[in-house]
Amino acid sequence: METTSSSRVGTQPAEAQTPAPQDHPQPPDAAAPPVPAARRAAEGYLRADFPWYGLDGAFTGPRWLMQVAAGADGTVEHGSTGHGDEPSARGEIATGEKERFAVVVTVASNPLRRTADGTGVLEATSVSSAAWLAGSGLLAYSWPGQMDHSLRDDWLDQQTEAAWELADDLAGPDWSTLSLPVDGEPTPFHYRESEFGWVLAGSTGSGVHLGAYGRGMSAYGIGFSVIGDLAAYE
Repeated sequence: METTSSSRVGTQPAEAQTPAPQDHPQPPDAAAPPVPAARRAAEGYLRADFPWYGLDGAFTGPRWLMQVAAGADGTVEHGSTGHGDEPSARGEIATGEKERFAVVVTVASNPLRRTADGTGVLEATSVSSAAWLAGSGLLAYSWPGQMDHSLRDDWLDQQTEAAWELADDLAGPDWSTLSLPVDGEPTPFHYRESEFGWVLAGSTGSGVHLGAYGRGMSAYGIGFSVIGDLAAYE
């Protein structure tokens, strides 16, 4: 029986037929972050059998869809919704231009997932899964200003592996605890900051794990709630 770490989950779009290899997974569009013209349609989100989360009503800025990812059998496993400015890889870190955004990652709580070839079983998703997706997602929009374009892929691979190791050690010194409202209820989250922004991860009472990442927008003042109408993100 084949297994892989619970921190890593497939990240291919829902419309893809086969997920990314599980031995070297990549964050959603790691080398080329999604752009407005390439947003996934709401239909991908509607195929999920779990609730999607976003920032709660206290956030009044722009909202936008990003992408969903599915397992080997086509079941939607996770996806992301954006809030604020739509970030670019060569954003604030490289150019000094201020970007204010927060991305919420919703991860289905799956106790059993099949491998792409159907011959093995992957470990259940967990808070670590959400932490890794959030951490690697933030890296997709980060680019040190002094770095040459040709070196970014190598840098991203190294940093993504580091994000996975951090996600597997949520009790370690790199993480602190932050309480934020989820559907109006105080909920504990694992939280860390870096030069690229912030990352947090936790679980809800509705059967999903939440990850989030952002830059230029304080994590201390946000809250999460179930998205009642996806039209608010189109």
